[in-house]
Amino acid sequence: MKLHPFSRWLLLGLLVSQAVKSDGEFVVSDIKVTGLQRISLGTVYNYLPVNVGERFSQEKVAPAIRALFKTGFFKDITLERQGNTLMVKVIERPSIAKIIFEGNKDLSKDDLKKALDKIGLSEGKIFDRQVLDKVEQELNRQYLSHGKYGLKIKTEVANLTRNRVGITINISEGKVAKIKQINIVGNQAFDDKTLLGTIELSTSNWLSFYSKDDQYSKQKLAADLETLRSYYLDRGYINFAIESTQVAITPDKKDIYVTINVKEGAVYTVEKVKLAGNLIAPPEELIKLVGIGPGEVFSRKSATETSKAISDRLGNDGYAFANVNMVPDVNEANKTVDMTFFVDPGKRAYVHQINMSGNTKTRDEVLRREMRQMESSWASSAKIERSKTRLERLGYFESVNVETPPVVGTNDQIDVNFGVTEKASGNLSAGVGFSQVQGIVFNANISQDNVFGSGKRVNIGFNNSSYLTSYQLGFFNPYFTKDGVSVGYTAGYTKRNAGQINIANYSTEVLNAGMDFGIPLNEFDQVRFGLEGKHTQLSTTVYSSQQISSFINNQGNSFLTVSPTLSWTHDTLNRAIFPSKGGQQRLTGLITAPGSDLEYYKVGYKHQLYFPLAKDFTFRIQAEAAYGHGYGKTSALPFFENYYGGGTGSVRGYRNNSLGPRDSNGYPLGGSSKIIGNAELFFPVPFLSDVKSVRLGAFMDAGTISNAFTVNNLKYAAGLSGEWLSPFGALSISVAQPLKTGTTTYIDNNGNAVQVQDQSQLFQFNFGQNF
Repeated sequence: MKLHPFSRWLLLGLLVSQAVKSDGEFVVSDIKVTGLQRISLGTVYNYLPVNVGERFSQEKVAPAIRALFKTGFFKDITLERQGNTLMVKVIERPSIAKIIFEGNKDLSKDDLKKALDKIGLSEGKIFDRQVLDKVEQELNRQYLSHGKYGLKIKTEVANLTRNRVGITINISEGKVAKIKQINIVGNQAFDDKTLLGTIELSTSNWLSFYSKDDQYSKQKLAADLETLRSYYLDRGYINFAIESTQVAITPDKKDIYVTINVKEGAVYTVEKVKLAGNLIAPPEELIKLVGIGPGEVFSRKSATETSKAISDRLGNDGYAFANVNMVPDVNEANKTVDMTFFVDPGKRAYVHQINMSGNTKTRDEVLRREMRQMESSWASSAKIERSKTRLERLGYFESVNVETPPVVGTNDQIDVNFGVTEKASGNLSAGVGFSQVQGIVFNANISQDNVFGSGKRVNIGFNNSSYLTSYQLGFFNPYFTKDGVSVGYTAGYTKRNAGQINIANYSTEVLNAGMDFGIPLNEFDQVRFGLEGKHTQLSTTVYSSQQISSFINNQGNSFLTVSPTLSWTHDTLNRAIFPSKGGQQRLTGLITAPGSDLEYYKVGYKHQLYFPLAKDFTFRIQAEAAYGHGYGKTSALPFFENYYGGGTGSVRGYRNNSLGPRDSNGYPLGGSSKIIGNAELFFPVPFLSDVKSVRLGAFMDAGTISNAFTVNNLKYAAGLSGEWLSPFGALSISVAQPLKTGTTTYIDNNGNAVQVQDQSQLFQFNFGQNF
């Protein structure tokens, strides 16, 4: 008969105690331990409650054996007396040399090893067969969360050399049990379809392969029950209750049936809303934050949002620990609720220190000058959040986190700790890109957005393609003064062959140099003043049109212009790249100075808004309008300053630059006015939701290019888009279908009116360029 280890050491203890009794008590002159392999002698001495020089008797036998067994290192222990020497003979438990999983597909080996490590079973640890008995229970728990109820597990233990064992766990996962039916019983106010549409669990559908919403788990059900409860409480059903839930699985463990029993109760309306407590802020300001009023149906969501809004308002005045609790007074007879919001502002909190961490390259001052929350002043939640946003907008950091722990030993002070993760702000690149418009693009670029951690930007760039050859130098200092006045300098040479990008045949060579100053008006508004000098050399080809030849005959082909510029920007975007909320307005104006070889002006306005709809889902609308014209000795906007439309960044679905007027050869010549509108829903790539450098979109574009500022000839298109900020350059793609096509009329070289069909293009992309 095999004895349990506990019984064995009791029996051994009795036998040794009889031996000790027959010999009488003795003073231990020495302790010798035999049988050790991996366990050190010192470990045994530490746990053995007997020391040399002490008296040892039968009363100490059982405690000594018990103490050694509790270590878990031994499977057998014997105590013997040889003269006055206490002999301790042990047999160690084997160690686990390896754990092998076979048959697992749904869960990786690493995930399974982590799960078993929690119950004390992992390679290198002492093997305990009792722990092995827990393996099936733990693996069942892991697989049940993945909807697999037909799990079968078989474990094998093989003895290896040097008192080691190898454990093989054979897993038969079985098929995933799918939710066959979800029943809601007791609902009268809302039908099953409405309620089932609010919860995550569902029967199998065409998206279940991705969402896994047809796989049952206790966690998902608990979350769905809370969602269901919130749905009713937000619609006045104060006494709503979930009376019971039943989950049944078919004998073959393939189908699951879920039944939810509910009790709706009656709808309650709000009779009174009051503010009580120490309001601190003017009551008329807090009243405006109350999102529910008398006569409305009670809503827990509105009550929660009101409490948060009041807490945030008090937080802006330094009451960081304010509590706002809504206490309902329910009148069961009238089915009404009196809502009282009790305000407890607590003590005003002051900022003790603002600490920065993680900025190993960027100087501390670069971060601190973006702070809107100051040390030693009261803590404002709005200013702290704005400071975080300004750090994110710098573009130097992959992530920015902020914590506001209370200062130990005080009840009215907090520290504000910003933690940043820096990313490479410098770029040294040379490579090849491809654009659907320009073809193969060779480029080289040296740029540093954060020179020596100072926040200044320097760039030297070169680009070459069949359309464009460009050399550019630039410098930008965002804090030319401590008040945030910025200054920038640019210089460059650009040669363009327009005929290579689907527009009229001509080429230009431009030398330019300029500078500008940016002056912040407030937290969100900035004006910029600039001055640019530019020399333009215009050249024709044998394919140049009458319009181009006529312009050169009247104006010449070499022009020197000096252009003052003025712009205003209102920017509330939360990020510079892939923003998810906020907006941006920009009004720009340029005019060549009187006396320049060409006298003209250009004005433009662009407005974009981002709305977060759900996690990683963002809706954007934007509109752009621009207009230019000549003045003085120049009768119209020079054709090489015209606006173009169609393609990426404009109205997708139409060939690049194809919208608008055409020259006498039938090539797009652009127009003096532009109107573009866009609406787009951005969402993450399925299976890549954690990758922030990639996003997809569904869009509708509209726009027109003309010489008369009008919307009479708008073009429309709809489609899907994708954007990827890859290590090799930015990639943008779109698949779009024009919704309105027509014709454009131009006068050919013989004076005849010719109509050309709009040029559509289903697939469009750019690679190796910014978008």
